[in-house]
Amino acid sequence: MQHLQKTKSPDTPESGEVIVLPPVQVRRRTPTFARRINAIIQRIIPALIGLGLLVVLWQLAAINSKGFPTPLSTLDSAITLFADPFYRDGPNDMGIGWNVLASLQRVAVGFGLAAFAGIPLGFLIGRFTFFSRMFGPLIALLRPVSPLAWLPIGLLLFQKAEPASSWTIFICSIWPMVINTAEGVRRIPQDYLNVARVLQLSEWTILRRILFPAVLPAVLTGVRLSIGIAWLVIVAAEMLTGGLGIGFWIWNEWNNLNVENILIAIVIIGVVGLLLEQGLMLIARRFSWQEK
Repeated sequence: MQHLQKTKSPDTPESGEVIVLPPVQVRRRTPTFARRINAIIQRIIPALIGLGLLVVLWQLAAINSKGFPTPLSTLDSAITLFADPFYRDGPNDMGIGWNVLASLQRVAVGFGLAAFAGIPLGFLIGRFTFFSRMFGPLIALLRPVSPLAWLPIGLLLFQKAEPASSWTIFICSIWPMVINTAEGVRRIPQDYLNVARVLQLSEWTILRRILFPAVLPAVLTGVRLSIGIAWLVIVAAEMLTGGLGIGFWIWNEWNNLNVENILIAIVIIGVVGLLLEQGLMLIARRFSWQEK
């Protein structure tokens, strides 16, 4: 039996099924400027809603409480207050601007001393077991003490209100920097230190080349926490010590029954504290390898 093979002519078209593909919809990319505007709107609208809710609650509190100022009356007082924030009418009568600057100066002194002492102490505690065992119980004992409990000790030691306020800030803001720095040193991978031992690096070189770059994000986190504590403590300390400062200014306005100015001072304290913390957060992101 012969098997005949049928050959196809090259001119003969092949029959097949035609598949019709659905049209492809090309998504248009949103322009970069539009995306930024949408991101800004998504951030601003919730914030405005929160502020609006606060104003509504404030108005309700003013309606139901005798003597409590309304948002409108407080706004009028703020316009008058900020018309000349740096006036001088004697040593005990200065504008709100001078009081804020005086408080920031005390915070800078106390906070600077705390950073100068706390960050190296944190390196020692995290690097050496001996220092950790020596200072660990002291930190656990002193850290929970209320800030105002340290103020009488400062008045007794320095006999003046100005250094006593800086002392209170120092002793209260040092702990976050010590603890965060020590914890950052402890979390450094052991491989880094093993390489340093193999290369026979000195302790100063290890600190400068290995420990400090690796621990810097943790150090800046402690600094950010400490600045918030320092700004919180100074307001309470100035209420007790008197003199020039935002805390004393609030207490003086309370004695004069200027509740509107007290509310304005509360807003100022919040804004200044927010700016200090956000500024340190920007620095922390700039030097944090985790963000890169």
